[in-house]
Amino acid sequence: MLTQYVLLAVFGIAMAHFEGVVVVYLRKAIGLLDADSEAGNKELLEQVPKLTIKIEMTREAATIIMLVTLALLVGNSWLDRAMVFLWTFAFWDLFYYVSLYVVIKWPPRLTTTDVLFLIPRPWIAPVWFPVGISTLTIIGIGVFYLFPAIS
Repeated sequence: MLTQYVLLAVFGIAMAHFEGVVVVYLRKAIGLLDADSEAGNKELLEQVPKLTIKIEMTREAATIIMLVTLALLVGNSWLDRAMVFLWTFAFWDLFYYVSLYVVIKWPPRLTTTDVLFLIPRPWIAPVWFPVGISTLTIIGIGVFYLFPAIS
């Protein structure tokens, strides 16, 4: 069980870096890589062509489909599948921001706003929110599985 969850975390981290690199290339391609990083992505969203936003929505949907598929393949019960999905999602979401920071030093602060998802419409919040939720999810699932007598 522990090995499986370590491997799921590695998968989530690798997926996060892959997606972070795609976002860097996308920002470079549409001329927003060197935009004011203090403003956050909320303001940049208005500068992104509508077709690009629609394409990004398909990338986001594909990401969720990949995580659901992994959970369905790995999990043994509905609870286990939910845990696999949430665990991998949390590592992906947390390390997406780590990857962006390592590669382009973004976000400059945890209070910087970001567009978290585009589906079904833009979800906008400070970066600390998804980082906090992902961290709590990892801790919660870790406690649930590593110390089952407590939970």
